[in-house]
Amino acid sequence: MTHSFSQFPANRPRRLRRTDWMRNLVRENILTPADFIWPIFVMEGNDASEPVPSMPGVSRMTIDRAVIAANEAANLGIPVVALFPYTPTELKSSSCDEAFNPDNLVNKATRAIKAAVPDIGIMLDVALDPYNSDGHDGIVKDGIILNDETLMVLERQALTHADAGADILGPSDMMDGRIGVIRRALEQNEFPDVAIMSYSAKFASAYYGPFRDAVGATGALIGGKHTYQMDAGNSDEAMRMISRDLNEGADMVMVKPGLSYLDICQRATTEFNVPTFAYQVSGEYAMIEAASANGWIDRDKVILESLLAFKRAGCAGILSYYAFEVAEKMISAD
Repeated sequence: MTHSFSQFPANRPRRLRRTDWMRNLVRENILTPADFIWPIFVMEGNDASEPVPSMPGVSRMTIDRAVIAANEAANLGIPVVALFPYTPTELKSSSCDEAFNPDNLVNKATRAIKAAVPDIGIMLDVALDPYNSDGHDGIVKDGIILNDETLMVLERQALTHADAGADILGPSDMMDGRIGVIRRALEQNEFPDVAIMSYSAKFASAYYGPFRDAVGATGALIGGKHTYQMDAGNSDEAMRMISRDLNEGADMVMVKPGLSYLDICQRATTEFNVPTFAYQVSGEYAMIEAASANGWIDRDKVILESLLAFKRAGCAGILSYYAFEVAEKMISAD
């Protein structure tokens, strides 16, 4: 597409940058609390929280505190919270039975939040790494992550999450065929309204380390995840994975990580025209916090700039650990 404009001095683009109100008037993309999904880490216990050392400002919290946090998020206009469990070591196993325990941490938390804050959406991750003694997203045998055997466990996990009241399931395991298996299971078990936000383009990234600390998977992980998560150099493959997941029944798609993969976000929104989300992952969060702690950046401005980049790339929304803080500041400013 080509454009023809008048030349200087008739055309002075700085006219539209002259004042705050003018910049606000012509801004192409904006952030609101409704753009956010807020990840919350839950743990066992009562009325307690526990800082995640590699994620300054982020804490695991017990279910009662997660209920309070979800209520506060809803009051700020955040539409969805995503729950992730800090599973006790004794509940982890090679068969990942805790993943489909109806009374596991995230299922209990979902029921508690839904009872107290019925109007907020709840998203639950469908993957085995928080429950796996090997730290992987799938069942492991002789060092191999088994695809089809994992699908059977993911199906059971998804159904317990739906039964607990989850509104959105986020399959993040990257096993082949999992969206079709989960969608069929939901339809056959009277959960047709549960949405699937598929982590369709999830890359084998070095940015996930602090998250693995948060869910207690770091020490358990044996080897890498490159045999099932995507190679960082591939863009066309990401489009194929998104197309596959949409054909199998995904309602929305996820790109993870976010900031280093804005090109994938933009391609997805342009080529498929479906709600596309990005995850501003733990490593991105930790880098901002570390640079800020050293006085190298203006923390608040960098946070907003990084989040706005996702909107500019076409994302419908963002999973971000900054969601609550930013939404709170937006409401205060109004």
